[in-house]
Amino acid sequence: MIIKIVEQKSGGLCAVKKDKPVISIVGRSGAGKTTLLEKVIKRLKENGIKVAAVKHDAHRFEMDRPGKDTWRMAQAGADVVAISSSEKIAMIEKVAGEKSLDEVVAMLPDVDIVLTEGYRRGDKPKIEVYRSEVHKERLCSPEELLAIVSDVEWDDLDVPRYHLDDIDGIVGEIVRYLRTYGNNNKCPTSAAERGCGK
Repeated sequence: MIIKIVEQKSGGLCAVKKDKPVISIVGRSGAGKTTLLEKVIKRLKENGIKVAAVKHDAHRFEMDRPGKDTWRMAQAGADVVAISSSEKIAMIEKVAGEKSLDEVVAMLPDVDIVLTEGYRRGDKPKIEVYRSEVHKERLCSPEELLAIVSDVEWDDLDVPRYHLDDIDGIVGEIVRYLRTYGNNNKCPTSAAERGCGK
């Protein structure tokens, strides 16, 4: 099942952009991935950067609620159910199998960056969230990492390391990635002034 929720813009939905930069936030359960993503997304938005967030769920998730109109339509056999208001659109689509991250990203509206929670086995650059009380060893090889967010020093790791509370540093790393990705026009000059372009 695929669910798509987008905010309505004054001129309708944003145009679909074929190539979007993607960074996957990975780590074991309880490491703090969602909390980190909340803080990073908020800071990116403060800097004028449009963000899509994609959560990978290895289990069968359910977004609709039993008894609601859209749930009843889906139960009746609709292949796609959509609900629309003046602020949001949500679309729930049944799929035969799991879509790849690239397929999911291709369905997203125009954004400057896609941040995922999960997709550890994917081919996108990753920021690993590592906490010593949750992890025994790192999940990612150094070649896969854009950075590591950790409470441990890593002498053998030649990638930037940030503490969980260093949101400015982490966002700065993401903005640098955006610039090298070719989206430098999407990084407002105010980002550097706010500590995001170090």
